[in-house]
Amino acid sequence: MDNAKTALRGRVVGGGTPVMKKWNLTNDFGTLKDVLLGPAEGFRWMGLENAAWSALVRDTLRKGYKFDKQVAMRQHREMVSAYESAGVNCHFLPLDEHNPYQVYARDSSFMTPYGAVICQMANPRRRGEYASCLRFYMDNDIPIYDMVSSGNFEGGDFNVIAHNTALIGYTDHRSEEVSARQIAGWMKDEGWEVKFAPIDQFYVHIDLMVCMLNEKVAAVCLDTTEDDVVDFLKQKKIEIIPATFKETMALGCNVVSLGKDRILSTSGAKDLNAKLRANGFEVYDPDMTMFTWAGGGVHCMCQPLNREAA
Repeated sequence: MDNAKTALRGRVVGGGTPVMKKWNLTNDFGTLKDVLLGPAEGFRWMGLENAAWSALVRDTLRKGYKFDKQVAMRQHREMVSAYESAGVNCHFLPLDEHNPYQVYARDSSFMTPYGAVICQMANPRRRGEYASCLRFYMDNDIPIYDMVSSGNFEGGDFNVIAHNTALIGYTDHRSEEVSARQIAGWMKDEGWEVKFAPIDQFYVHIDLMVCMLNEKVAAVCLDTTEDDVVDFLKQKKIEIIPATFKETMALGCNVVSLGKDRILSTSGAKDLNAKLRANGFEVYDPDMTMFTWAGGGVHCMCQPLNREAA
């Protein structure tokens, strides 16, 4: 029975799981064809309910910023428009009014070449987000590779940086080492190389400080990324475009590769955006403050479903 496949576990124990046929997600930088986003209609700031889980939220509360629903809806539409302008099909999680932070669609699941992994959220107020993920994936013929069961893990800590190669981060707060090792075991069975990236909980997820731009270039905050992780990227012949600490803490390094040297960033990442353009990237930079002030950037808000092979 241990090797039995079910609707909620397509993973073959010990490796050899077949890759998806309808969908393709073997990298995080090929031309993006389909993306999963969360609905903005139910979004609101959780404030003190979420402050214990994010240093970024604590900073927003300290500065006295205020939530504006109309601005949030406009900003979300601008982000969707940027995706559509880049030729990306946008899909949306089913709305659940009880889960306002499901708009951060990368937290509750992450994609592999074999299907989706359903995560275990750290914040008790967000754990119900798994239900919308399951409904979407099963309704759209996307296999469930497996479900995290050993502790907390959130999708921003699974970072594909090369073919069959992933950085897996953990803080033992939002994502835990025990869960990172559970996932790493699955991926190693499939023949993947895994580099662990333990980080302080202040930095939330590894995708706040390392994001792929194309097959051989990454945006990296050198002030927060450990030397061994930087060395690992360099060993993979990945060029680094540095992001400043200040912009990184405002989600400025949390960008999305759209493929063909096109990047979805935000208007707040002025320094990084200038560096990207100087290096030949086309940059989409909508204002996303209603979402970044709540603790997540555009990379946190998306779950790539389908990319062309790089």
